[in-house]
Amino acid sequence: MTETAQPSNRPAPRTTREGMVTAHPTRSRIIRLTILILGSIFAIYPVLIVVGASFDPRNSLVGASIIPRNPSLVNYTALFSGSQTPILRWLMNSIIVSGISTVMVVTLSTLAAYSFSRFRFKGRRESLTATLVIQVFPTVTALVAFYLLLNQIGNIIPWLGLNTLGGLILLYMGGALGSNAFLMKGYFDTIPREIDESARVDGADEWTTFYRIILPLVRPIIVVVGLLTFIGTFNDYLIPRVLLRDSNTFTLAVGLTTFIGNDFATDWGIFAAGAIIGAVPITILFLVLQTQIIEGLSQGAVKG
Repeated sequence: MTETAQPSNRPAPRTTREGMVTAHPTRSRIIRLTILILGSIFAIYPVLIVVGASFDPRNSLVGASIIPRNPSLVNYTALFSGSQTPILRWLMNSIIVSGISTVMVVTLSTLAAYSFSRFRFKGRRESLTATLVIQVFPTVTALVAFYLLLNQIGNIIPWLGLNTLGGLILLYMGGALGSNAFLMKGYFDTIPREIDESARVDGADEWTTFYRIILPLVRPIIVVVGLLTFIGTFNDYLIPRVLLRDSNTFTLAVGLTTFIGNDFATDWGIFAAGAIIGAVPITILFLVLQTQIIEGLSQGAVKG
């Protein structure tokens, strides 16, 4: 007697129209999950090392681990107790510079993007091209010009000169305005012009159309641009390092380097503690605005 084949409980692999057998769906999920886990470990591991170093009383990165042997708060105590290292002032300076720069850049970029998208005027295309070309050059090539510019402005308006937070904000505004306006202009172009025409038919003027109708529609890209601007100015080191001289005007990125200079050559634990504190504002922004960020990035990808 011949044995009858027992039916298998395994799901059959999928077959495409061309007759090609695709991978098993469970195997595909396992591959994607493995890639996701490896990518997460690659991104999170350095952060965990810095966190562990901030609680390591040895104040060294040699042999650093995620969980130190004798964890303590000695690095955080030394960070806040140093009279020559005003960490809270540096943090506040970074928040002030980044916050004001972000508000100004987002406001001016939104107005410029709306103008380039909706209005037709002489020199419009040339202005867009010039704006894009200027942003191609790296910031380091303009450091000498920045220094001389603020030096001249400081002779007229002292609070916008060298070694001032106002001068730093002025440079960040000019540096980020062009690229962000160009980016937001592309997003404005995806909004149908019929919306503007319908608003005008209903009696709305140009400002009402922009403020009450168009602006809510572009809120996701405004949030994304604002967050990227804040992170870029908050973490920037090169420009404030060249233009700021007084330790009381240092931003956090510049101030933390004093712990790894000639006088504090081995204070890696304190440096790690300061880096963790500096990451708190950006982390809070991500948690608060994560819905808007995902919406803005996803809509931008779909609208192209």
